Amino acid sequence: MTYKIAVLAGDGIGPEIVEQAKKVCNAITKKFGHKFEYTEALVGATAIDQVGDPYPAETHELCMNSDAVLFGAIGHPKFDNDPSAKVRPEQGLLKMRKTLGLYANLRPVNTFKSLIHKSPLKTELVDGADFMCIRELTGGIYFGRPQGRSEDGQTAYDSCVYTAEEIERIIRLGFEYAGKRRKKLTIVDKANVLATSRLWREIGQKVAPDYPDIEVEYMFVDNAAMQIITWPKRFDVMVTENMFGDILTDEASVISGSMGMLPSASIGVHTSVFEPIHGSYPQAAGKNIANPCATVLSAAMMFEYAFGMMKEGALIREAVDQSLEAGVVTEDIADGKKAYSTSEVGDWLAEYIEKA
Repeated sequence: MTYKIAVLAGDGIGPEIVEQAKKVCNAITKKFGHKFEYTEALVGATAIDQVGDPYPAETHELCMNSDAVLFGAIGHPKFDNDPSAKVRPEQGLLKMRKTLGLYANLRPVNTFKSLIHKSPLKTELVDGADFMCIRELTGGIYFGRPQGRSEDGQTAYDSCVYTAEEIERIIRLGFEYAGKRRKKLTIVDKANVLATSRLWREIGQKVAPDYPDIEVEYMFVDNAAMQIITWPKRFDVMVTENMFGDILTDEASVISGSMGMLPSASIGVHTSVFEPIHGSYPQAAGKNIANPCATVLSAAMMFEYAFGMMKEGALIREAVDQSLEAGVVTEDIADGKKAYSTSEVGDWLAEYIEKA
């Protein structure tokens, strides 16, 4: 069987890091006898510059007809620094999420033994931290309407909207993942203030009896933000709404010591997207210095979550762990020692897999 992979490298360091993930995928397919067919497409600022649309129809059609999407990064300073820009790279990302039905973003948060000293938190707090953040991705304030500004431009407004169906779908997913791990689920909301959060809590309480073996707790988002820093090992699976998840997962990313190490998967109705959690890092674009490991680990999640190939995913993780132990790392985590280039790290990982 040939698996069709849509490759959306995007902006900034996207093309460089995606290229390393492809090297690793090719090493895996060669070793295990799989066949991948890659097709590239435009997205983000690159797509705006070339066709005026951050998520062109041709890109969407490719994604719809693919078994999985390997995604790099989007964003460019010329849009970030222009509040009046009518078309933005991030609009393409939101459109992709909505049209592909990418309703759940999975972000594993864990530590690497050789990087614990890079974490801004004390070793005793983060050593052994291992939890999964599940963020609802197609509802909430990022998509709610009405949204806009008053005619005089002096008032702006956004709407946070959720349906019971959207909430139940993501909460049940949280319970299911908790069942595969340490059987504890934390549902994060702001039910003391927000009507949408009260619906989240109501739905959580309604479905919890269907999962009697899962310990469930409800936590206000401000408390969750504090607990992630002061006691990250208390969490197993965390599920929350779109904006809360956006903020909390970026906060949690520092636990590992580098955003360049954390992957994600966006599970969809039509297909799924696998991408690093970091941005496009335009300052490093074209310099061959960016850390490709988050993208490589996203490819590991692709093997596991899109194709059910657990051995293949495990071997990719082993390769990354061994590269860290061997000191084959990029400048962001080299700690004053020799820094390897993006492509050198990718070559090392692919070679390790081929020899394993």
